[in-house]
Amino acid sequence: MIAYVTVGADDLAKAKRFYSAFLLALGYTLDEGPEGLSFALPVAPGQRPVYPDFYVKPPFDGAAASTGNGAMVAFEAGNQQQVRELHAAALDAGGTDEGQPGFRPNYGPQFYVSYLRDPQGNKIALFSSHPNEPGRDG
Repeated sequence: MIAYVTVGADDLAKAKRFYSAFLLALGYTLDEGPEGLSFALPVAPGQRPVYPDFYVKPPFDGAAASTGNGAMVAFEAGNQQQVRELHAAALDAGGTDEGQPGFRPNYGPQFYVSYLRDPQGNKIALFSSHPNEPGRDG
């Protein structure tokens, strides 16, 4: 099981604006400290986390943050409308479009997805594959 995902950022204020635009709507909480931003889903007392935490931090080696070629982090939304809303919110918060919300011919008929780049250039996907919503072929 994946415990956490970390992406690097040189400008934490820009990263906070971008990631808060959609992660808070997905139920994540934000803990901000000198080491960076920590987003996590709430955990009921006595329970273990189900989803990975997401961290945005300056690189530990002190060098500039860089993006991974082929690396991407995907977040699941509740439905197609939420994918559209969160994609727009992330763009308004400093992200850049890498693919408007919609179906892709190479994925399953229920997989509705949008792609973004955060202010540092990290690739982010927002998706829904809710079985009760219209599919690509319907």
